[in-house]
Amino acid sequence: MSNHGELPELAAAVLQPGFVGTSAPDWIRRWLGDGLGGVALFARNVESAAQVAALTAQLRAERPDVIVAIDEEAGDVTRIESRLGSSRPGNLALGTIDDPLLTEAVARDLGRELAAAGITLNYAPDADVNNNPDNPVIGVRAFGAEPLLVARHTAAFVRGLQTYGVAGCAKHFPGHGDTSVDSHHDVPLIDRTAEELATGELVPFRAAIAAGTKVVMTGHLLVPAYDADLPATLSPRILTGLLREELGFDGLIVTDAIEMQGVRRRFGLAGATVRALAAGVDAICVGGDHADEETAVRLRDAIVAAVRSGELPEERLRDAVARVRALGDWTTRTQREAGVVRGPRPASEIGFAAARRVVRVTRAEGAPELPVTGVPHVVEFAPTRNIAMGSETPWGIGAPLADLLPGTTSVRFGAEDLEGSSDPASLVLAGAGGRPLVLVVRDVHRHPWVADALADVLEIRPDAIVVEMGIPVKVVGGVHVATFGATRACGLAAAEIISGAVVPEPVAA
Repeated sequence: MSNHGELPELAAAVLQPGFVGTSAPDWIRRWLGDGLGGVALFARNVESAAQVAALTAQLRAERPDVIVAIDEEAGDVTRIESRLGSSRPGNLALGTIDDPLLTEAVARDLGRELAAAGITLNYAPDADVNNNPDNPVIGVRAFGAEPLLVARHTAAFVRGLQTYGVAGCAKHFPGHGDTSVDSHHDVPLIDRTAEELATGELVPFRAAIAAGTKVVMTGHLLVPAYDADLPATLSPRILTGLLREELGFDGLIVTDAIEMQGVRRRFGLAGATVRALAAGVDAICVGGDHADEETAVRLRDAIVAAVRSGELPEERLRDAVARVRALGDWTTRTQREAGVVRGPRPASEIGFAAARRVVRVTRAEGAPELPVTGVPHVVEFAPTRNIAMGSETPWGIGAPLADLLPGTTSVRFGAEDLEGSSDPASLVLAGAGGRPLVLVVRDVHRHPWVADALADVLEIRPDAIVVEMGIPVKVVGGVHVATFGATRACGLAAAEIISGAVVPEPVAA
């Protein structure tokens, strides 16, 4: 016989809310005692490794099997290193190197670091096939544009990450790569046939499942081949029919942030939460802009009301809770068996080694040789970053180059700085003089204002070095350096080559 008195506890178990602060607030600690299944950490919760370890210890004191999640892709999207930039190069770099053993080693190193900090679920790897280079939200977050390549690196990342009891989470199911819309703002349309999806987007997810991924994250994507009305997060056909029954995934399904407009605009926070659970989701990630107890209460009460009204079958809720608790048990047991020691770990060099390995230098005949002679001037063109990457994480090569070549100067321009100027090249070149000039861009192919400014400057300074820290769709300039990511490791790798700390192997133009 159903016991409706325990429904609030069951409803709390499927929530993974965020919160503000670098220690556990009272409401989170209280909720853990009342059944809360997990929490999601963001950059705002991270100051240092020691601080995160202390924070997670507070959480485990209330519930030892609490799921502590973080969105740490170890690339341009980083939370654990948001203040400095990631010491790892990110997915596109690893896919470009195409050494699955290296990818597994980088992920294992990351898993050890996260486990030491008390984290048990990482919302990674990104398993999307980035087959649309104009994609505004995936880009360098994907291992590449070829399904089998993405599949082998997704599987390698999962295996490495889970070695130390940090659950991997393949995302964004069934595939966010072929879109020019960011699901933070609207519902992307994945207009591909079921056959195309089977040989494209779904290949890495099959590989992740075969590799034993503990979690899959849904994408707020409209995929008419399976459901012409509901986005994947809310679709029984996609989550239960495709993911559970056809692909055979029996682990935990978590939503992408439920407050994103891809689902919230049409159904509201509470409506999207209930529909997601009914469709087959087991855990609700919430907390970007709604990191408060009021939101958690609203969602918990909506789940309880939906069960009492019959909109959400109680059996479906209990099934979701069972998967949450099973994941908590697995992480707790595996981290104990792996001998994880809590607390800060020494910095690892494997990420920096990988970043150095991926840099590609293309030099046209007659172009200047590297390293530079003299002290350079660096100009960084800064397009607006997508929400997933955040705005707080530093990027570029001005700082690391200045460390290697003291006296290096740098300046950064956004679109607003150059708009309306009749001579943007003069603005960009002010301060450069006759010194070596380094022009730093991200995804120049997606930003016409950057491409135009770059062309104008190169007309005057054809000797300038262009550093592309996004997807190198276009190779421009006499000397072109591609880093395949904008992390701290990638920036240092480029700076070492430009300064002469590392001698590159040039690629003919």
